[in-house]
Amino acid sequence: MMSKRRDLTAHQKGIVRRYYDNKEAIMHQKVAEIVSDLCVCEDAQKAAQLWRSAQTALLNLGAPEARLKRLVADRDIEDLAKLAGELF
Repeated sequence: MMSKRRDLTAHQKGIVRRYYDNKEAIMHQKVAEIVSDLCVCEDAQKAAQLWRSAQTALLNLGAPEARLKRLVADRDIEDLAKLAGELF
């Protein structure tokens, strides 16, 4: 038996509202952290996951899709950092 959906409390609504109010800043921070992690990453599997995360985050920020696909295919960290800087 599935329980009924409960509405959010006022406190929870405030948390959700603040998240969406600051979503762009959160995405910028996430991209910056990914760039840092990629610079020191030695595990190929972890690096592949970081590149996928970077692509998703940059698409959410409105990065040009064609440029982003080329950048991810080339695995160019410097271009990733440069694109992130342009979007900030």
